[in-house]
Amino acid sequence: MRIARFFVTIIALIGLAYAATPNVAVGPQYDTTHVYVALENFDRFVASLTATFGGSATKQGVFTVTPTPSSTMSQLVLTPVGTLSVFGFKTPIPFPFGIERTGYLVTDLDGAVRVARADGADVLVGPFDDPIGRDAVIQWPGGVNMQLYWHTTPPSYPALRTIPENRVYVSPVKAAAFVHSFLAFSHGKVLSDNPRAPGVEIGRTSDTYRRIRLQSTFGLLTVLVTDGHLPYPYGREMTGYEVANLTDTLAKANAAGVVTLAGPYTADQRAAAIVQFPGGYIAEIHARELAHE
Repeated sequence: MRIARFFVTIIALIGLAYAATPNVAVGPQYDTTHVYVALENFDRFVASLTATFGGSATKQGVFTVTPTPSSTMSQLVLTPVGTLSVFGFKTPIPFPFGIERTGYLVTDLDGAVRVARADGADVLVGPFDDPIGRDAVIQWPGGVNMQLYWHTTPPSYPALRTIPENRVYVSPVKAAAFVHSFLAFSHGKVLSDNPRAPGVEIGRTSDTYRRIRLQSTFGLLTVLVTDGHLPYPYGREMTGYEVANLTDTLAKANAAGVVTLAGPYTADQRAAAIVQFPGGYIAEIHARELAHE
């Protein structure tokens, strides 16, 4: 009984800690995967995304999106299964840009940075102005880099048909710290924590590994806890996209020049594959299935 009361008290304290900090998230349609491609692949990559998933792209432009001088072609791709920010730099890319995986829209940039720091994040790039708002780059325990952004004029994107998952690979040493920090920041919750998830999901069919699924207003996030012994291309994919029919989607993708690198395989009630788009972007695509682990 005392042990049970102890855990109830801990959970209550964690809940109070979350409630004491503002929830700065806006919505999953505003959480963009950042993709950097060479200029010669830019148009083909954007076309392959909309051919595979549907949706549309905003008008191309050339901007400075870093706090130091640089120039990049930029375009936003709005698909029913996730949003992507595509960059094709015309100049060398200033450090540390290019290693952030996602951009999360927040209600207050300075407040979000303060909350992230309080929840254990490092600030790699302090807040700076861009042509349409402000940005910062943070790093969570485990080396997970993300960009936070805020727009002067609040954006209005259509709701997504399915919510993509941010796929984060971390070591067993940093998994608990990452999950604790990100849940505190995002006001999220654990959907599942499987210490013996099927290794086929990371290309190791005879093994198991730990998989943690999280949910928040930012969207979905899957933590893949591994020893780093990952066959290519596992660990290279940043985002997983849920589609209605995997076979049909892969056929559309193949016709648009997308290459299937791994799978399809079935695990955790989903059929999935890892693909590579023109320009090098690697992603997971999955559809819900009736199969069980």
